[in-house]
Amino acid sequence: MNIIELLLRGLIAGLIITAPVGPVNVLCVQRTITKGWRSGLFSGLGSALADTIYAAIAGFSISLVIQFLLRELFWIRFFGGILLILLGVWYYFRPPKPTGEKKEGETDGADSASTFLLTLTNPTTILSFLAVLAFLGLGSSRPWYLTLLMVGGIFCGAMLWWLILTGIANRLRDRFTDRAMVWMNRIGGLAIGTFGVITLLASRSHP
Repeated sequence: MNIIELLLRGLIAGLIITAPVGPVNVLCVQRTITKGWRSGLFSGLGSALADTIYAAIAGFSISLVIQFLLRELFWIRFFGGILLILLGVWYYFRPPKPTGEKKEGETDGADSASTFLLTLTNPTTILSFLAVLAFLGLGSSRPWYLTLLMVGGIFCGAMLWWLILTGIANRLRDRFTDRAMVWMNRIGGLAIGTFGVITLLASRSHP
């Protein structure tokens, strides 16, 4: 497999892992509409960085880390579920503000950090990466620099998704009225809270 093909397959893997609807997707759309494209994109960046960490763990087959995360899966899901529920409640009752306006103290780093932490609360992403990499013919061992190149492709694939998603949301943001923004917060809060409940239920089913 040549370098270009390796990069392309890594990019496809990043898209496959990132694209399914989840709490981070909801957050990125909500932030893009309420605070602008930059905020949504930096939120996506935080998630992409966390996915890249999991991709590196799976790609380099760091079994010690994989076993630890799966062993502590209950607690990670438990606290992650509570975090999502609290975040959902906060967004549901959060009063809307004019689009594009940022509160004092809000930074791009904070947007990235929040989605980075949310993505890290789903360690089963490693299992998804192992399955996707095997499906794409990337599961075999290779020199470290080629694995690093593959991981870079995965990061690019994840960021490509966030560019597409936030770009679409940004094109639609002018159509949202103040009333629509209220419902945007409520729908986003309900969606995030629902993901939190599902995460908590999943933690209970883990032995």
